[in-house]
Amino acid sequence: MDNKIIRAIQIIKADAQVSVSDEDIDTIVWENGETPIPKTDIEARISEAETLIANEAQAKIDLKASAKAKLIAGEA
Repeated sequence: MDNKIIRAIQIIKADAQVSVSDEDIDTIVWENGETPIPKTDIEARISEAETLIANEAQAKIDLKASAKAKLIAGEA
């Protein structure tokens, strides 16, 4: 499962140490003394995070289809 809140935070700070419950921005826990990022900054990146998650999911589908097509072509 890709969490869009965590992904949005990682877009801002790749090594941020956080946890979130149920993709609820109000449940962010900043771990190990991590400096909190303003909620508005995170919200501004959620759309970008959703796009990244969707693109990665599609890339996995495409890779699987490509591998399957190569196997089928090799059997012919």
